Amino acid sequence: MSTHAEFSMPPIPDGLPIGGGWLSGLAAAPVTFPFDGSPIGHAPVGRPEDARTALAAGAAVVPAVGRLSSGTRRAILLQVHAALRERTDEFTELLIAETGKVRADCALEVARTLFTWSAAAEEVGHIHGETVPLDMQEAGAGMLGFWTRKPVGLVVGIAGYNAPLLLASHKIAPAIAAGCPVICKPAPATPLTTLWLAALVREAAAAHHAPEQMIQVVTGDAEVGRVLVTDARTAAVSFTGSDAVGHQIARDAAPRKTLLELGSNAALIVDTEADLPKAAEAVVRGGFYFNGQACIAVQRVIVCQAVREEFLSELLPRVRALRTGDPRDAETQVAPLINEAATARVLDWIEQAQQAGAELVYGGTVQDRSVTPAVLLDVPEEAQAWCEEIFAPVIAVRSVPDVHTALETANRSRYGLHASIFTRTLATAFRAIEELEVGGVVVNEVPGFRSDIMPYGGVKDSGLGREGPRFAIEELTVTRMAIIRPE
Repeated sequence: MSTHAEFSMPPIPDGLPIGGGWLSGLAAAPVTFPFDGSPIGHAPVGRPEDARTALAAGAAVVPAVGRLSSGTRRAILLQVHAALRERTDEFTELLIAETGKVRADCALEVARTLFTWSAAAEEVGHIHGETVPLDMQEAGAGMLGFWTRKPVGLVVGIAGYNAPLLLASHKIAPAIAAGCPVICKPAPATPLTTLWLAALVREAAAAHHAPEQMIQVVTGDAEVGRVLVTDARTAAVSFTGSDAVGHQIARDAAPRKTLLELGSNAALIVDTEADLPKAAEAVVRGGFYFNGQACIAVQRVIVCQAVREEFLSELLPRVRALRTGDPRDAETQVAPLINEAATARVLDWIEQAQQAGAELVYGGTVQDRSVTPAVLLDVPEEAQAWCEEIFAPVIAVRSVPDVHTALETANRSRYGLHASIFTRTLATAFRAIEELEVGGVVVNEVPGFRSDIMPYGGVKDSGLGREGPRFAIEELTVTRMAIIRPE
């Protein structure tokens, strides 16, 4: 595995971590820097047969990994945390290179990753069961009952490109905590951070006499993914990505368990009694981080008519002040999307919205390969820039008569991941919490707020199941009931 001189990376074994070693001799594909398209390195490309090899190796160590003591699992997780912490700067640089995200966003991703591994380690001690009063029914008189949680088995984790280190960690760390071996498939555009992470996990496993096969990585195309999710040896699939792919995975994986963290077009509601400067600042902060490539980034801004003009007067200067450019520059706030195809799609969606009657009041062009932060007004609800996930630095603003209509408008979406409302009225805040059809309601903050220990996931087409170490561990374990009639 080679890297561009500007983006150096510690040496890790050639090939893919499959089985007890690293499978070499595979074809390699370039990994490019989204800012200028230059190659930053090469990564091995897995094949369907490599996926089958990984499945066999993972299935073979299910019993051994499941028998690891709580102390051993916790120690492995903490050693990975320590290894990541020692390499914070290097991982930040590699994320900039792979994803093209700005420096501040990549540094935040590493910090959140560290927290996720330590939180998963802490949760190991909280995996427990309960007694059951079987004698509540006559047939259970004199009997003893209790349940425990057992590892579900082999886990397949498939991560998106927008936060490859953090997303992979949300698959791998809870699986280890639960006692499950895991096969991770990174996005083709961003495999390097996952491969390096896997090397650190394997080092920790070996140090604690655990099977290195507890973590494997298989790169490759959709056929590789299909082999992983349809195999009978896979017990659970955890996927983060687009809704279309997630829905197909759910169909292909059945009857295996699926955890799906899918897309959205997150709404931010501005009430008549909102703090408008704070709401405007939140729209900018929440709409353009990760270059807009976040499933809970602000996309739909629903403003009560009475404060529309005042809100726009607060919003537009803040958007104009955003700086686009090279993500390596600490002053850059918005950088290029993951590739040129994504850029072309976004520009097309903006043009379609305009043709449907929307007004482009700022941005929406290309500068230094970046889509300049864009603000669309009065986008028709059937336009893709409103009803679908744009995954770009584009926000769409509509005004409505009142909060009641705002809540109804936010709910008129096939998605339901996060939504937020800015208001000074407690009754309005609680009404939003009660009525918004989403997995998380955020009051007076961006919908993109996520604590890595909270239950995170969506409803409707935004997914199924919940992430966050405690909740992912519950998803990756099954109850086992013990029923005893003493002699």
